[in-house]
Amino acid sequence: MGLADQVNAYAQGIPAQIKEKKGLYTIQYTVAERKAFLSKQKLEYQARLRVDDASQTVMFSELLTESSSGMDSPGMSFQTESYKTGKGGRQESTIEQQADLFGKKYDYRFDFKAVRGKIEELSRAAGYEFKYQIAPVK
Repeated sequence: MGLADQVNAYAQGIPAQIKEKKGLYTIQYTVAERKAFLSKQKLEYQARLRVDDASQTVMFSELLTESSSGMDSPGMSFQTESYKTGKGGRQESTIEQQADLFGKKYDYRFDFKAVRGKIEELSRAAGYEFKYQIAPVK
């Protein structure tokens, strides 16, 4: 079983959605949801990794994204918006800083360090160098 297959099997066991497009793997997991009268907010964890077989390297990044939908005020219009803490947002923040920020708003117990650790473990076991970066992997 190749590294990509191992990562896929692990992601499905979280359970998380995993998608692959042109060699970029995206693991996405809904961490928390908040529902209020006619509105909903969702916090999602997203990890991106690119496996480079030629250089035996795995590039890895992760971030938290928040989206909301619903009424902006009673009697007003319906709106949908999403925003993220990553490139174009709080670009220099680490996932730990993001978790601290969102931890004030959401009650969740998702261990993102375990995901990063498992991907790193699988990479090293397959003989790949694991490289973590703050900016999203492309």
